Amino acid sequence: MSTIDPLDARILLALDDDPDASVLAIARTLGVARNTVQARLKRLSASALRDFGQRVDPAALGYPLVAFISLEISQSSGDLATEGLAALPEVIEIHSTTGDADLLVKVVARDTAHLYRVTTAMLTIPGVTRSSTAISLAEVLPTRLRALLETAAR
Repeated sequence: MSTIDPLDARILLALDDDPDASVLAIARTLGVARNTVQARLKRLSASALRDFGQRVDPAALGYPLVAFISLEISQSSGDLATEGLAALPEVIEIHSTTGDADLLVKVVARDTAHLYRVTTAMLTIPGVTRSSTAISLAEVLPTRLRALLETAAR
């Protein structure tokens, strides 16, 4: 992954301000050539930008419940466990962690009964030995990167 330089950050901030802005409009706003903006966006798309689907609110897809599941896994079956978890569509993030749990898994569900089915399915995956679930009551601060982009733009 390449590092985002100040001009890249300014381009991304311009898109954050106006997601529908054209390359030409961004170039004019920033005072750089259109080809520069276009080339940088192409490079960023290949290296630093995440998929568009990550901007979709799971609740809009019918999955309003968010939970974080701490999993203990058999160290010899770590890859199998990760592959099995990734096969579940409700699993939207997996992080390898330190501490008591080996993996922290973010899942979405339609309701608590659906969450129960998802967690039960996780426990049938080879290598998963134990789980602990915490249900999110409210998203107090969504993922945010604007302040980091503003710092990088300087």
